[in-house]
Amino acid sequence: MFEGSMVPIVTPFKKGKVDEKALSKLIEWHIKEGTHAIVPCGTTGESATLDYEEHYRVIEITVDVVNGRIPVIAGTGANSTDEAIMITKKAKQLGADAALLVAPYYNKPTQEGLYQHYKKIAEAVKDMPLILYNVPGRTGVNILPSTVARLAEIKNIVGIKEATGDMKQTSELIRLCGDRITVLSGDDFTTFPMYALGGRGTISVTANIAPRESAAMWEAWKAGDIQKAREIHYKLEPLNYAMFIETNPIPVKTALALMGKIREEFRLPLCEMSDANRKKLKKILKDHKLI
Repeated sequence: MFEGSMVPIVTPFKKGKVDEKALSKLIEWHIKEGTHAIVPCGTTGESATLDYEEHYRVIEITVDVVNGRIPVIAGTGANSTDEAIMITKKAKQLGADAALLVAPYYNKPTQEGLYQHYKKIAEAVKDMPLILYNVPGRTGVNILPSTVARLAEIKNIVGIKEATGDMKQTSELIRLCGDRITVLSGDDFTTFPMYALGGRGTISVTANIAPRESAAMWEAWKAGDIQKAREIHYKLEPLNYAMFIETNPIPVKTALALMGKIREEFRLPLCEMSDANRKKLKKILKDHKLI
């Protein structure tokens, strides 16, 4: 159910509020372009600055617009286990197909703490598929493969978004439990090599602006056309670079604004891109014929 190119969709704003119309249009565009799943309220969706009502509303809009055509995987993670349970239960009530749970950030739990955190959420929302999200660069903690292997024994923990960019760790992860859970790339630069190791898809920042190509790379790989998948990988590399020249989601929201998809608006402490990086971004987008 959860494989292919999944977009951690941006949250458009208009005068400080969620731009519901722009969000709905983005979702329709992604479905038309072949995106395999929508992931609202992730890192790229600026979930850290959404209040609870906004968080729930973004999930609700996504579920309503998608209307069962592709899966909706709602970001519901928090650094408090009880808070993560509350948000995950609400996402299930709103109709999300699964939840994406970032590792608890700032408080830096031990491996045992991480295990207990996810185990308690899984027990509290038993019939909701859960996808772990490992992004040490954001959270300050790394969910080790041995811990994931323990968690893979829990029935409703069905996948992990692995965003370390560490192919040695990814290889160990897939070796230990790739037959029990779906491993997804969370690092656009290493999506293609992760497919070679046994990854089953990507939750891709770049897919926000190049959804058709991101989906096509997975489809080519799945069909056994390695050469085509490799060609798409190299074609996407400049865009992958551009999406991370400043903190995500600053570049991707700027790019979507330049493409006429959303307003260029962020929530502090995120702010507009520097002039120098904006020039770099514009050139790459023009080279890729996106603007």
